[in-house]
Amino acid sequence: MDTSFPFAEWFRSSSPYINAHRGRTFVILVEGQALEARRRESLIQDVTLLHILGVRVVLVFGIRPQVDQALARAGHQPPVSDMPRVVDDATMHIIEREAMHMRLGLEAQLSLGLPNTPMYGADITAVSGNIVMARPFGIRDGIDYLHEGEVRRVRAEAITSLLDQRHIVVLPPIGYSSTGEVFDVSASAIALHAATALKADKLILIGDSSGFTDPSSGLLRQLTPADAERFMAQSDALPGELRRHLGVACEAARQGVARTHLISWRDHDALLGELFTRDGVGTMITRDRYEQLRDAELRDVGGLLALLKPLEEQGVLVARSRERLEHDMGDYLVIERDGMIIGCAALHVDHGTDMAELACVVVHGSYRGGERGDVLLQAIEQRARRQGIRELYALTTHTAHWFFERGFETVPVERLPEARRQRYNPTRNSRVLIKPL
Repeated sequence: MDTSFPFAEWFRSSSPYINAHRGRTFVILVEGQALEARRRESLIQDVTLLHILGVRVVLVFGIRPQVDQALARAGHQPPVSDMPRVVDDATMHIIEREAMHMRLGLEAQLSLGLPNTPMYGADITAVSGNIVMARPFGIRDGIDYLHEGEVRRVRAEAITSLLDQRHIVVLPPIGYSSTGEVFDVSASAIALHAATALKADKLILIGDSSGFTDPSSGLLRQLTPADAERFMAQSDALPGELRRHLGVACEAARQGVARTHLISWRDHDALLGELFTRDGVGTMITRDRYEQLRDAELRDVGGLLALLKPLEEQGVLVARSRERLEHDMGDYLVIERDGMIIGCAALHVDHGTDMAELACVVVHGSYRGGERGDVLLQAIEQRARRQGIRELYALTTHTAHWFFERGFETVPVERLPEARRQRYNPTRNSRVLIKPL
């Protein structure tokens, strides 16, 4: 009888992220569509779980769909433009009412603690207030935007104090001025200012889209700000909300927020899937590259052994001991992804010759099918050229065609340098392949 539980394996694999996220500050923007009554409950439960796990949560919410519906019910034509837009007295009254209604609804759900609910025993305090300071958008191009405002500053010291007291901070899309006025403010702008003022560890934008999708390669999991801005410039058909979120993510990265995540409320499990799995479910904009090609270090020995073991067991690679890896560590390049070694290659130079061996080109089974093998090969070739190597050779039993496609040719064993030829194992009958550089 099989008594295993898929959940248990997922829980084990998520433990590094539980530990990494504890004590971190996350600013989470939830667009109004995600807060429709039928969608809100599970999302708030997931936010609560983050809080229980020790994450310091600032929750920013939007109300644009709710305001547009209320305007329509009141007989007003909702504005066609997104932001900024002219906000007269009647519209501002509706915005204030919808913001208050949503805030109270969120606070009520964060207070839920009945025994038959997932939030039983949570005992969470949600706090809001005059935390976002705003100024009027003013008159631009002859148009008076009236009660439309823009963020002047976010009171980071007040938020930090509340987070230190283990509260969830809730920020509506409302700003307050020093003259006692109230303004309609973009929730995206509030989230950006809050994340940068707090030096947040993550900014999470929950909207309609899971992130940026490339027509040829599908959803792109990770982008730098430069990548994202290039795609925005080339993609005229991007939805307005997605374009706004990408812009916020790029600006957040430039102002010191290490990672911004774009996920969709359409995915019931998106928030937990993005934060507690290695590859996530949306697009992440990073200040630095999430996946890094670098020289191997002694601390990578354990990761290399884990990467190589499956192929050694299959006979694809010759087994390498920990001692041998440590001795040859200076020969290796690795690809590291969020702390995990997912690829490697080595350049073993035959001293006294102009030849070197390309060895141990491996990409983790979960990350094959991309260009990581080519990235490793190109980096090894560059290293070889810098060292005056004129020919690169490899020995293989299983992957000859991969090398053929990249310019290698089969040669007799006798073409190997003398020292390497003496170590050749005829029982493996490996092909010898050479590529001139």
